[in-house]
Amino acid sequence: MLRMEEVSKSYQHRGQVVKALDGATIDIPSGDFVSVVGPSGSGKSTLLLMLGGMLSPTAGRIFLQEQSIYDLRSDGRARLRKENIGFVFQTFNLVPYLTALENVQVPLFLAGLDDKSQEERATALLERVGLGDRLDHKPTELSVGQQQRVALARMLANDPAVILADEPTGNLDPETADQVIGFFEEFNEEGRTIVMVTHDPRAAERARRTLRLREGKIVSQGKDELGSPRLEPSSLHVA
Repeated sequence: MLRMEEVSKSYQHRGQVVKALDGATIDIPSGDFVSVVGPSGSGKSTLLLMLGGMLSPTAGRIFLQEQSIYDLRSDGRARLRKENIGFVFQTFNLVPYLTALENVQVPLFLAGLDDKSQEERATALLERVGLGDRLDHKPTELSVGQQQRVALARMLANDPAVILADEPTGNLDPETADQVIGFFEEFNEEGRTIVMVTHDPRAAERARRTLRLREGKIVSQGKDELGSPRLEPSSLHVA
């Protein structure tokens, strides 16, 4: 499903070369649920952005369903993202002047669905995340946890095979965070592949396996889908 081959990302900072990611090779099969952990500045968000086709590597190749993402032109990458990937962010990125229903309708409108189909699908998705009684509420009229659930419903609008989440519980209290991770577990059980960057050890433990980064390198992996510890799996190479 997702694969990185000897991927590095470097940039210049005050005349010095900084390696945000250093020679990473990973294989994330279809239906996997991977948490990515490590200290701030270890390369977690860089890895996620590159997997999502939004940040080109300095070296190496990245594949989604055997398509080399960065061999495509920018319009091809955008189409690949729209057809395959759903994004979830810590800051939700909801449109403040739109209602919950309208926020979820945005990707459906962009996909060309008619008004009736947009409303029906957006309503069903909001009901799925427990917000069927908040359809006409704007973000400022919702709690932080409810805003994240609107973002989850919007992410599902185009039925993505891959979910990339950057600190999805970072702004949430423990009870709400637990609820959100429960939704991710449901999405994964439906066959969606999930890569989740998190600082929350409780959230990380709920994934099938964990990749740990340090100074741009993948240094270890936690449990596999059966809960057994694995530190040097065949699907993981540390450069």
